Amino acid sequence: MSTEVSVKKENATKGEWKCPTSQGHIPSEDVRKVWKECQQESFWYRALPLSVGSMAVTGTLIYNGIWKTSKRFGPFPKLAVAGILGFAVGKASYISTCRRKLQELGPGIDPPFGPWSGPFNRGPRSCQHVCEECKKKVPAGPTE
Repeated sequence: MSTEVSVKKENATKGEWKCPTSQGHIPSEDVRKVWKECQQESFWYRALPLSVGSMAVTGTLIYNGIWKTSKRFGPFPKLAVAGILGFAVGKASYISTCRRKLQELGPGIDPPFGPWSGPFNRGPRSCQHVCEECKKKVPAGPTE
């Protein structure tokens, strides 16, 4: 019990409180299942077909002489770039579908992508909920 109070006091000095009703950063089994399903579906239904399709179009353009091959490496660099771009576009095109699937699980679940996640927003979002018990325990700060 004393460690819980010290953690709350430590967080209070930092000006950040964690929501006592949330589960923090631990995803539930439903979220893990939907996330794995999204990864598999985005690969099989979008990334792989677009990658193979873009490589086929690029190969056709090279074969017909519309695009020239590299003298040193042949057609492989252009085919590789087409495959990588097709894969990236396919994965990116499935983000909205995965976001919708994750939002269908419930209102408290945020997908690990979007404007609230990324390199500029580190760590889990803090909860805006403050219970009455926490309001009573907040130490009065110095007034300046």
